[in-house]
Amino acid sequence: MDNFKFSSKLFALALPLLALTACATPPSDPAARAQFEANNDPFEPLNRQVFAFDMLMDKYFLKPLAQTYRATVPDVGREAIRNFLGNLHEPVVFANNLVQTEFNRAGLTAGRFVLNSTVGVGGILDVASNWGMERQSGDFGQTLYHYGIGEGFYLVLPFLGPSNPRDVVGMIGDGMADPFSYLAYDYGADVATSARWGAEGLDQRAENIEALDQLQKNAIDLYAEIRSLFRQHRASELRHAVAAPTPVDMDSLYKDPEPGPGGNAAPVGGAR
Repeated sequence: MDNFKFSSKLFALALPLLALTACATPPSDPAARAQFEANNDPFEPLNRQVFAFDMLMDKYFLKPLAQTYRATVPDVGREAIRNFLGNLHEPVVFANNLVQTEFNRAGLTAGRFVLNSTVGVGGILDVASNWGMERQSGDFGQTLYHYGIGEGFYLVLPFLGPSNPRDVVGMIGDGMADPFSYLAYDYGADVATSARWGAEGLDQRAENIEALDQLQKNAIDLYAEIRSLFRQHRASELRHAVAAPTPVDMDSLYKDPEPGPGGNAAPVGGAR
């Protein structure tokens, strides 16, 4: 419930800000106009301001916290926490797999959850992966894509980073579908949901300290670089991490992949 409330408030806040903020002016030069449209970032001035805020928070708060986490919690402990948090997501992944008619993926996800919740001691051990049952992708933003809903424009959210309107709605939908949030709410332990959300963000940041440091060191325009990487990564998730067709059309790396027959992006095989 906390995830749902937070996401709803964030989206409600973002809409009037977007309405009140001037859009980036499309360039008149044909080549520049084509690049502008490919970027799909009409609110770039506002997005850059939010991005600067996020990077400031990362520099003085999140990164030092992630460095402390890595220094104090050994690798095996961080892996156990990551496995546990991932296992809590499996019911939502399962539900989205079903709604997407990805029944093989849904079966794998259900099997993973049962196996890791029992033999894996509540998900602390990822026994399923060791037995060849790879983690599947599945979120409500991906489900909306499956049924033909476009991504909309590029959007940078405070604290949460790169996104788009479809994925914001998807995040809210996943929060509403998460059974563990409802359990925490029913038992008066709303703080557990907030702690889980914070732990996920901290673990992800700790896993990417060197990668982001290298990116900041080498990128000419860090904002544009992260925008490009996010859109490539998200397109891969929409394909269920199946490689793009070859030869590669560079434009297609930044756009929604074309769904296959029945709306499915690809057959089972890739893990997120």
